[in-house]
Amino acid sequence: MEMNIALLPGDGIGPEVIAQAVKVVKAVGKKFGHTINFEEAAVGAAAIDLTGNPYPDATHEVCLRADAVLFGAIGDPKYDNDPKAKVRPEQGLLEMRKKLGLFANIRPTFTFPSLIHKSPLKLERVEGVDFVFFRELTGGIYFGEPRGRNEQGTKAFDTNVYTKEEITRLARMGFEAAQKRRKLLTCVDKANVLATSRLWRETVQELAPEYPDVKVEYEFVDAVAMRLIQWPKAYDVLITENLFGDILTDEASVISGSMGLMPSASVGIENKLFEPIHGSYPQAAGKDIANPLATVLSAAMMFEYAFDMKAEAQAISDVVNKSLSEGIVTEDIAEGAKAYKTSEVGDWLAENV
Repeated sequence: MEMNIALLPGDGIGPEVIAQAVKVVKAVGKKFGHTINFEEAAVGAAAIDLTGNPYPDATHEVCLRADAVLFGAIGDPKYDNDPKAKVRPEQGLLEMRKKLGLFANIRPTFTFPSLIHKSPLKLERVEGVDFVFFRELTGGIYFGEPRGRNEQGTKAFDTNVYTKEEITRLARMGFEAAQKRRKLLTCVDKANVLATSRLWRETVQELAPEYPDVKVEYEFVDAVAMRLIQWPKAYDVLITENLFGDILTDEASVISGSMGLMPSASVGIENKLFEPIHGSYPQAAGKDIANPLATVLSAAMMFEYAFDMKAEAQAISDVVNKSLSEGIVTEDIAEGAKAYKTSEVGDWLAENV
């Protein structure tokens, strides 16, 4: 099969970790007899430096031509530290999601047997954890209008807006995923306070009879924030709105013991993007020390979700687990043992696919 993949390395460590994912994807292509074409484009601070726009039209065209997008990271301290900056790298991320119609962010949380001791939670709480968040990505308070400040600059406002259609398409993805997993769906909302959350809950309740094999639970977001720490094994598939999902998925990401290990997918009707959940980590940029495994596992998600190639995805997951068990890892998880460079881990993974 021939595949066209857009590469958006982005900022900070993005180019370094994307380079390792490319090595592994090429190795998988060779092993399974696929022809894989790559086309690179700028996004984030890198794109601002080149064009003044964090998501240029040329980058959007590259994404539209591709069968899937591999994305690194966005963010640069020179913009983070300037609250008056009118153009920011993160605007490119929101624009990219909106223009590509990436309405669902899929974030799995699972543990690695060889690293489970690194979790901040007790062993009995995290052993066997395996759940996935479906976060609505293009609606809610991040996109709602009106937004701004009053003329005096003393009051600011953001508007949280959802339509039934936006909720329905995300909820259906969650139901379908639950049917393939442990048949448990949790709708996360704040229906006791927010009108938008009441619409979420009502919509999911209307859909539930179409999926009689799936048990549906409804929980307030604050309760879920507690239970993710108290008993994360209680969850299977969770669906939620943009802001709640943004916060809860970062909380969940540390359960595995390292944020540098978790992949994610952002999907729409026609376009699919895959990225590690960590940020641009500018302090490590250019030092060849960043952990590439989350990006490599994002490539595994790409094979599964974009191309329905489960064997290829499994080959990547297997070699990542092998690297962890054999200690072929970067300094963030080396624990005093030999630490390998980012590029060395990528080379090893590609050679052992």
